Amino acid sequence: MKSFPMFIRCEGRRIVIAGGGEQAAQKARLMLKTEGRIVLLAPSLDPELAALVAADKADHDSGPVTAASFADAAMCFIGTGCPGLDAALHALAKSAGALVNVVDQPDLCDITTPSLVDRDPVVVAIGTEGTAPVLARQIKTDIEAMLPPTLGGFAALAGRLRSAVAAKVPKADRRAFWRWVFAETPRATWVRGAEREAASLLKHAIAAGGAPRDTATVGSIALVGAGPGARDLLTLRAVQRLQEADVIFYDRLVDPDVLELARRDAERVFVGKVVGASAWPQERIDAVIVAAAKAGKRVVRLKSGDPMIYGRATEEMAAADANGIEIEVVPGITAASAAAAALHRSLTERGQTDTLVFATGACRAGDPQPDWGRHAREGTTLAYYMAVGAASEVQASILASGVGPQAEVHIAASVSTPRQQLVSCTLGTLPATLTAHAIRGQAVLLVRVPKALAAPVHVMPRALRVAV
Repeated sequence: MKSFPMFIRCEGRRIVIAGGGEQAAQKARLMLKTEGRIVLLAPSLDPELAALVAADKADHDSGPVTAASFADAAMCFIGTGCPGLDAALHALAKSAGALVNVVDQPDLCDITTPSLVDRDPVVVAIGTEGTAPVLARQIKTDIEAMLPPTLGGFAALAGRLRSAVAAKVPKADRRAFWRWVFAETPRATWVRGAEREAASLLKHAIAAGGAPRDTATVGSIALVGAGPGARDLLTLRAVQRLQEADVIFYDRLVDPDVLELARRDAERVFVGKVVGASAWPQERIDAVIVAAAKAGKRVVRLKSGDPMIYGRATEEMAAADANGIEIEVVPGITAASAAAAALHRSLTERGQTDTLVFATGACRAGDPQPDWGRHAREGTTLAYYMAVGAASEVQASILASGVGPQAEVHIAASVSTPRQQLVSCTLGTLPATLTAHAIRGQAVLLVRVPKALAAPVHVMPRALRVAV
């Protein structure tokens, strides 16, 4: 990060703009959004700037420009239209210790103006350090669509009530109160246009000493899918839950970048299980997430992929239900879907593969080895999770079912991350290919058995199938 994003207080301070033409006018339009006092340094002004002075929205200094002209300014903008004059004025401004922006000369800029989404007092600033202003404007458009036009008014109301909240709501309950305000009924009521009703809800809750008790004191658990790795593949709801969480319990396959989406003061607890180790057995994970929720915390159990696919969600939901704790499941993109996207190979194909099977290569200790080949029906794509360590056994089982060694196999390791490996081979060369590419652990194996390739096999029992 070459530039640190920061908000500069402008209220009651001078904002100096050197120039009297269109470049200066562009900066003046932006600075009119602030409560600073605009000072225009120029021998003469174009009609737009002259109108600002006439309306007492800016001051005009037509005299000689010196270092004193820039002293004590919150910020300075230089845009005369003449590069040489701009450079000379930049030197004067710097000698006065000012923060300076010179139009179209990034090497002379201490500060840059971001693209703004303005819901005053809520302001979102988007910057690209001058590398991609068009991208910044596109991001601005996306955020404009996300934020209701009336959001600023709601934030302003909350600001006016902060002292009342501090006086009436116990400190221990304030986080839950503000979460209720911004995430639940009051905000939704305001956004739909019932502003008076929303204000009344807030004032009654403050008078009562906090949010409704069913939301203020009871914790909750959200099982959140972190997706295959890349943090921009999380759903919007997953990001929202991370930003609301008091404590996050995450596993070893969650990319550290994903945790950056959580709010800064959220507690982060690693509960990853490693093959052959049992520092965090499932029973202990169940116990700690329930205990945190019983303490009134908003808990996120963050799992790679989708919580409901080989994510031990059943045990955690049962533990929450047994203790009367509200639980939510936020789906995530599962590894097989991400692998297919990265490979540009559909998991199903009309006339070739009309059945999709998810299977695991890892079993509980003491369980018999699965009959992986029983899923290998003609017209099927088989997605094997956690099967790299058992690749030879999986291969043998599928071959024994009647599928030939020429069957197509795709391997996607660490999919969607910078460490991603995509390798294609045949079923007959699968173990050797994994060894040659040093692929271990975090990978999904996609075995494709199109209708023209496999011999008929017995009926598939108890398979997880998605028919198209």
